[in-house]
Amino acid sequence: MTGPTLRREPPRRADARRNYEKVLASAREAFTREEPPTLEDIARSAGVGIGTLYRNFPDRSALLEAIYLDEVQDLCDVAAELAGTRTPWDALAGWLQRYVQYLATKRSLAEELRSAFGAGNPVFASCRTAITEAGEPLLRAAQADGSARGDVEIDDVVRLVSSISTGSYSTPDQLDRVLGMAVDGLRSRP
Repeated sequence: MTGPTLRREPPRRADARRNYEKVLASAREAFTREEPPTLEDIARSAGVGIGTLYRNFPDRSALLEAIYLDEVQDLCDVAAELAGTRTPWDALAGWLQRYVQYLATKRSLAEELRSAFGAGNPVFASCRTAITEAGEPLLRAAQADGSARGDVEIDDVVRLVSSISTGSYSTPDQLDRVLGMAVDGLRSRP
């Protein structure tokens, strides 16, 4: 099972690719903090000059898009990996756990993404499609082997998990418990 490719093509030279990856990693971490980072902060944290950042990401919105696409691609890649290494139910449940992690990252970027792209941007639509296409085979496989309810669609599951992730929880364990209850509700019953 392979999914869509959403990532931008990184630079070809090894040193340029390393710098590109360092900037992306630094930016991903920086956007999880409460205060929005400056591009200078991100470059400094990545250990590169501001010119290197701008060579790879000409503006803030290009960097935000790259982070977002990278996160969605990781989520799609995990679906393919889990499908090949776990039982259908365990693959679906594991992917839903990873989906919650993705949503937490997106949540921290949400305001920046809305400001940079606007709600109707085609990037959002293509990413929603990619997520659905990645999760649907996992759900179908779990339904085919009888471990998941046959009366649900992937859109139902995505909405359920998305709703859970927007809640406010006292601890990460509480989020895990609530997600566990929801995922358990997807199991088929004799």
